[in-house]
Amino acid sequence: MGATFVITLREAFEAALLLGIVYSCLDRIGARASFHWVTLGAGLGLAASLAMGVSVSVLSGPLVDLGPDVVGAAIMFFAVALLTWHAWWMRQYARTIRGDVEQRIGAAHASQRIWIVGLIAFTGVFREGAETVLFLWGLMAEATSAAGWGSVVGGLAGVAIAAGLGWAVFHGGRRVSLPRFFAGTTALILLLAAGLFSSGVGRLEGLGLLPMTDPVWDTSWLLSDQSGVGSILTGLIGYRARPSLFEVLAYWTYLLGAGTLLFRRRPAAQRRTPAAQIDLSGAADPTGSRRSTRII
Repeated sequence: MGATFVITLREAFEAALLLGIVYSCLDRIGARASFHWVTLGAGLGLAASLAMGVSVSVLSGPLVDLGPDVVGAAIMFFAVALLTWHAWWMRQYARTIRGDVEQRIGAAHASQRIWIVGLIAFTGVFREGAETVLFLWGLMAEATSAAGWGSVVGGLAGVAIAAGLGWAVFHGGRRVSLPRFFAGTTALILLLAAGLFSSGVGRLEGLGLLPMTDPVWDTSWLLSDQSGVGSILTGLIGYRARPSLFEVLAYWTYLLGAGTLLFRRRPAAQRRTPAAQIDLSGAADPTGSRRSTRII
């Protein structure tokens, strides 16, 4: 539940952030009549993401015939790689998103092809939706069937809160620190990716590709990873009540390596770049009143 909440919160907020930038930019250049293209593109992107989720679920059945442990391990390692790449990409390019989007909208407006904003919305929403599907696929490969409804609740809660944050920023005039938001969610994603990587190594031990080792510790008497709280911590931070030596080594090797990659100090030239800001002081809300919104 906790892991699906973090994933959907971050991915849905990224989509909401992109849509907010597009809507606000159109409002600033006096193109509110083109809002319907953005709404249409976002709706189609969401529909395509849901279709991809259904397709992945259908195709997962034949893959399991190859061996559930083999497929599960492969999915986990794929999800870890995708999570790591996504976190790194956002770390590098989050500050330039606004400028890139506004440049594309300006070019579309100048060429009288404003419908392109719908394509921007579609690709942005579908990208975030597709990433969410693949991330959750990896989490489901690790989870037990009993965790199904909890994962659904966590996912829906993440989407709802992300939508609320998006509304608060672009309609409520609230201030949100993008560097802090992404740093916090990246740290949580780092922990759950480390747990996935450790679980994948555990699957390799079960397949006989790595030698089995005795548990490094046993805290099942205190908190079993099959309990409600234990299963949440397992998905969220990779908790194991009886981890093997290889699982512990995998967890900390990934955590230290990926943590260094994602949180090392940037060069001085990059540190002098201003924090990501979205100034919508020139935009009007639906009631016609002017308001100033900043994402800092």
